[in-house]
Amino acid sequence: METARQLDRLRVWQRLLDEAFRIPGTRIRFGWDAIAGLLPGAGDLVAGLFGLVILYHAHRMRVPAVVRVRMAINLAIDLAVGLVPVAGDVVDIFWKANTRNMALLERHAAREVPATTGDWLFVGGVAAALTALVALPVMLVFDAGRAMRWW
Repeated sequence: METARQLDRLRVWQRLLDEAFRIPGTRIRFGWDAIAGLLPGAGDLVAGLFGLVILYHAHRMRVPAVVRVRMAINLAIDLAVGLVPVAGDVVDIFWKANTRNMALLERHAAREVPATTGDWLFVGGVAAALTALVALPVMLVFDAGRAMRWW
């Protein structure tokens, strides 16, 4: 019963952050996350901190660790993309990290549902991409050093 009440409160929080307002004449909704993102730098950071509320409750509700990592990645993507002027603000309206995280929380918190293959693939794919982003410059420097006979 307590979990249901927490989920209800978090749904309200998610709607405020991602779906509080509608662009007239469209079905496009946005919330305080997108509005805060309009403030250069600090706005996206504040919006990311607001998004941590859902992640915190996922931890308290014992959602599987890989799902919490996926939720954190959703927030990180929202923060990173939001830092790009103008384009980041537009993407903020459509990415809706809090809505994605709330869906994950509802799937895993109401009953004990193990992490899905999709959760593992998402986290593994992001980890592989980050590894490639780090490894590529290192390989290029190493290759340049060999070409210049530094070693």
